[in-house]
Amino acid sequence: MSAEIIDGKKVAEDVLEECRQEVKELKEGGVVPGLAVVLVGEDPASQVYVNSKVKKCGELGIYSEKIVLSKEASQEEVLDVVERLNGDSKIHGILVQSPPPPQIDEEAIVRAIDPRKDVDGFHPENVAKLALEDGSGFVPCTPAGCLRLLQASGVETKGKEAVVVGRSMIVGKPMALLLVGRGVDATVTVAHSRTSDLAEVCRRADVLVAAVGIPELIKRDFVKEGAAVIDVGINRVDDPSAKRGYRLCGDVAYDEVSEVAGSITPVPGGVGPMTIAMLMKNTIKAARQIG
Repeated sequence: MSAEIIDGKKVAEDVLEECRQEVKELKEGGVVPGLAVVLVGEDPASQVYVNSKVKKCGELGIYSEKIVLSKEASQEEVLDVVERLNGDSKIHGILVQSPPPPQIDEEAIVRAIDPRKDVDGFHPENVAKLALEDGSGFVPCTPAGCLRLLQASGVETKGKEAVVVGRSMIVGKPMALLLVGRGVDATVTVAHSRTSDLAEVCRRADVLVAAVGIPELIKRDFVKEGAAVIDVGINRVDDPSAKRGYRLCGDVAYDEVSEVAGSITPVPGGVGPMTIAMLMKNTIKAARQIG
């Protein structure tokens, strides 16, 4: 069999169209959603991510601020910026681009962000709200995007076995909470790179989410025939035959897994576009709640 490709670009466009309408409604009520993105240092990949977020805000009519601090910036300087943004009525969402330079305590920065403006969903208060299924908090953008992809693709989750490979607070743990949540109702196993006989664990999955950060770890023999496979990984692998000397791949060996999976996300073009789309959704939600 050949897997159905889950087109993240198409689903993301649908989400962004919803965002356009929501921004229009908010503006009619006198509220302009605002997002501030803080970049510490000059990491090229981070610059690309930040610029893409700012650009998307412009396309949707969301007010944005891009604050760039030097790579030598102190913890106090970053905290000062966060404190200013916490008190800025034009800003509803605050995002400090990860990873920061080594002198910055990222966890402390996250905790300093007003949880009502924590559109990344990493503040402990929002983590708790996700676990409690409170509904008022913010879900981290990547797992929220993964769930939206499953829903948009018609993948059945109720009563199904789901395996999440990866246990980070950014993707793995919140993804597991979403899958086990009310209305999604999957039976969830969280695995990782040190799981004994990982292939056997993965083969149980009707829904397999790979978010472990190891290029092409998930092989054909890890996947149950007909399973839905969501590949969160984005890895740069040396490839002398490629024009740039490298290629991008996921945590899933796409060519061989797509021969047995029922549906699969490509890399790039799968989960990636959804992350920014869900960030826009969270910013709009924050604007609604804060006003």
